[in-house]
Amino acid sequence: MTSFAAEQRCAWLLQRLRETQRISLAEAAAELGVSEMTVRRDLDRLESGGGIRRVRGGALYTGPVSFQGRERSYAEEKARIAEKLLPLVPDRGMIGFDSSTTMHQLAQRIVGGGDLCVVTNGMLTFQALQKRPGLTAILTGGAADRRSDSLIGPVATGFLASVHLAAFFSSAASLDARGCHENTLEEAEIKRSFARASDRVIIGVHAEKLGNTATAAAVAFEEIDTLATELPAGARELAPYRELVPEIL
Repeated sequence: MTSFAAEQRCAWLLQRLRETQRISLAEAAAELGVSEMTVRRDLDRLESGGGIRRVRGGALYTGPVSFQGRERSYAEEKARIAEKLLPLVPDRGMIGFDSSTTMHQLAQRIVGGGDLCVVTNGMLTFQALQKRPGLTAILTGGAADRRSDSLIGPVATGFLASVHLAAFFSSAASLDARGCHENTLEEAEIKRSFARASDRVIIGVHAEKLGNTATAAAVAFEEIDTLATELPAGARELAPYRELVPEIL
């Protein structure tokens, strides 16, 4: 039977993973004052319960992360991605933003538009777009998912079926050779609906997410027009994706 001390360690590990999305054996062992072997056993227990995945040297969180937790994670890198994507935002027309913290960063950088309308399922992104000259923000509607701080469900997907977007700007929980993945089925569904409604799909992800797989398949590579990371476009880490995506930033 798991001891109380082990339960405390597992609770600490899970909380840290929810906040940062990744933890190393060395970091956890130092924080907890135990051996890396002990941490490895604790992570194995957590993996068997779902929500995390063991990787070489540590673990990744594969369950939903709160907006605040995601916002603190890799903030500088997300800012660089947002700067790369900003020139792709048109002055007019209708575009879509997902509820990711990366697109929230992008929303904060839009000064205004000639006649631009941004549709989003992110409540905080909607708030960030208020009072910008020449810009109208529209929420998709739907049920509030506190796991991802986004709007989901049939109301949201039904609304997206009724609009035509010039582009959809989105992040992803992970990205591999098949495409983008999300931590919940509902979040994957809303992103597929955004992609179907859009002429272009523009993905901005932190490089740590490359090569990983989350719970639910979302947008396939056949639908993705542009991929942006914080890395230089010619970085070797992006080599596997150059034949899959027309444009890499």
